[in-house]
Parts: sequence; structure tokens; C-alpha cells
Amino acid sequence: MSEYIKIIGVDCATEAQKIGLSLGIYSNKSVILKETSIGSKNTPIAEIIFNWIGPNKKVILAIDAPLGWPANLGQALYNHNAGQLIDVDSNALFRRETDKFIKKMLGKQPLDVGADRIARTAHSALKIIRELSILLGEPVKLAWDNINLKGITTIEVYPAATLGCYGIQSTGYKEKNKQSIRKEIVAGLRAHMIMLNDVDILEQNADALDSAVCLLAAKDFIEGNVYYPKNMNLAKKEGWIWAKKAEDH
Repeated sequence: MSEYIKIIGVDCATEAQKIGLSLGIYSNKSVILKETSIGSKNTPIAEIIFNWIGPNKKVILAIDAPLGWPANLGQALYNHNAGQLIDVDSNALFRRETDKFIKKMLGKQPLDVGADRIARTAHSALKIIRELSILLGEPVKLAWDNINLKGITTIEVYPAATLGCYGIQSTGYKEKNKQSIRKEIVAGLRAHMIMLNDVDILEQNADALDSAVCLLAAKDFIEGNVYYPKNMNLAKKEGWIWAKKAEDH
């Protein structure tokens, strides 16, 4: 019997109406995109995800948002007082190990969760995970490998890196008037996932599009075709971006 896993992509943001959500199925080594939507103020994001999960007992949430902060930042600030020098290189202070790894291996620089507005997006993502855990009546934990996946688990992903790994346009598509570029990206995604319904929302909205890309990153994780952290303890402290492993690595 082939493996069947429900996957949910979340392009997180601080405002519900800017959060993209995609529901997919992983089966027979393929991703089927079933539904995509944008959040709203009327229904909590966690509730939308909860309803999508339904009775399924094997679900992966692929979230585009940092799920942790740099270990060096916490250590440096623990006993810091105003006016004192923080004698740590700024990149080491504000960037996680996974951020530096993604830049080195894939040429994409994730935003610094320790020094950017992305920290608020991280806070929002963790709040959604917590609210979902309450609705489910069980903790939603992070997955650290693809062995014996069970329950409702979460991984951190980065759509720009995933698109780049597949040779698909990964920049210049965020602005509202860049529909033509988004259309090209959707065409590229069709080679790697099955799209059952109308994809107009993907071409119209970059947040929706990113949430669909999150499903492709989830596929890579399920198949173990990703870069694993060398220091797992540090990754579990800071978080880790799961990105497709290059064929020559």
C-alpha cells in the first residue's frame, strides 16, 4: 500500500489576510494540490488548518517562517545591560546556523530573524502552532527526519530556496503586478505536482503561490531528499530550513 500523507503549506505573516494556505496530498511519490486559499480576519488560521486536518493521523505542516531564534542571540542578551558592548559578530548574533547554511549551499539569504521584522512573522507562526495544538488536544511537534512519520508534525521551509532548487524563477514575483512571472512559476510547478483545480489564485496572489511551493518542500522532506543539520542539537534550538538536496551532494 502506498504512503498517504496530508500536507498543508502555510506562507505565514503577521496579518491573517496575508497568510497563504495550501492543502495537498502526498501519495505514490507525487503531490496533489487540492485547495489553496488566503486567510481572513473572520476565521482563525489554526481553525482552518484544523478543519483541513480532519480525522487524518499523518499530517505535515510546512511553514514558511522561522520557528526559532539564533542561539548566540539568547546567550548574548541573557546578562546584557543597556549601553554594554555585545562582543559578537553581528552575523553570528542575528543569523541562525540554517540561515548561513542556506546562503552557502543555495545562494539564498533568509531574513535575519534576530534583527528583522521577520521576527514578528516567527512569533505569529508559533502562535498558530500553539492554537492548533489546543484544538487538536495534543502538541504539534517539529519533525526532524522522515522515519516513521506519524501524528501532526511541522517543518520549516523557505519557498525561495525550494524554487531555486527546482530551477524555477524564485525572485521578482511578489508585487501585485507581477502576474506574468507568477504564471511562469505555476507552469514550472506543474512539472512537479498535480493541480486538480483552478490555479488562478496562485497567479493572482504571491502568498497563495508560496504556500503551494511549501507543499513541494514537504515532498522533499518526506522522501528524505533534503539537507540535514550537522549539529542536530543546535538545529533543535534554533530551527532548521528543510531544502531539496542538490543531486551532486
